[in-house]
Amino acid sequence: MINRPYAWDNNRRFNTYTGYIRQHFGGRVQKLTIDAGFTCPNRDGTKGRGGCTYCNNDAFNPSYCLPEKSVTRQIEEGMSFHRDRYKNAKGFLAYFQAYSNTYAPLDKLKVLYEEALSYPGILGVVIGTRPDCVDDDLLDYLSGLNETQYVSVEYGIESCFDDTLERINRGHDFEASVRAIEKTAGRGIRTGGHVIAGLPGEGHDRMMASADILSGLPLHSVKFHQLQIVKGTRMGEDYKHHPDDYHEFGLDEYLELMVEVIENLRPDLVVERIAGESVPRYNLRPGWGLRYDQVLNRFEALLEEKDTWQGKKRQGTG
Repeated sequence: MINRPYAWDNNRRFNTYTGYIRQHFGGRVQKLTIDAGFTCPNRDGTKGRGGCTYCNNDAFNPSYCLPEKSVTRQIEEGMSFHRDRYKNAKGFLAYFQAYSNTYAPLDKLKVLYEEALSYPGILGVVIGTRPDCVDDDLLDYLSGLNETQYVSVEYGIESCFDDTLERINRGHDFEASVRAIEKTAGRGIRTGGHVIAGLPGEGHDRMMASADILSGLPLHSVKFHQLQIVKGTRMGEDYKHHPDDYHEFGLDEYLELMVEVIENLRPDLVVERIAGESVPRYNLRPGWGLRYDQVLNRFEALLEEKDTWQGKKRQGTG
């Protein structure tokens, strides 16, 4: 057993999402991805068109997620999709993932969220969105819902640096993320952040700075993905013409980087993922040829080999 503060699972060297979920629900709970047909303000012309340069949700959505299907039907098909693999799951979380899942009038959002929560076996909602797509009325509603339901809001931070956000056409600055996170966490809602490792112009030093910046925010959880360049994106087109602008992490290099990130991360943060997966046929780079569970096993073996853990290098937490 590793004697660390804040460990949800003392047999592991970082605060895993699965450990937190087991602690909270008393067993395994699986996310079911839902595409409810949302768009984004930098797709529909409100802030811009074309979206973030890296974005093509088709490269990440499960096959059962189609916006023309109702929330209920997607849940039914999602449960069937996951039933054999997760036979011991106590229930499911409805994960509103595609695009910005708060970008609609509040009355519409209530109908969609509550349709999901009313389905048998759904234990809560996870809402992925942009930090510039929430307001006080919505957060007040979610705060009330959070009193009786499991509610988590996951913000696409992507980068902590404004020059990078501008380059990827994010359509908001980092201060927008800070405001949204503080307002959401201030209402007692579980607040998550998503960060992409390896965006153009961001190397080792910026990732270390990001670990420190994220640790200073009132986040409950954080999710890291390596940059994946996929077909059907403006980044994909740019990559074809300027491949040298995009550093490609080898697996060993990336795992070494993530070990350092974890060592410098606030020890109570729940780490949902340390890498991402996309549908292989969309990838413009070959990738590592491993499933996420295999990548995770290698990462945890490296933590063991180095005898290190989450927060080890943060002052006063080792």
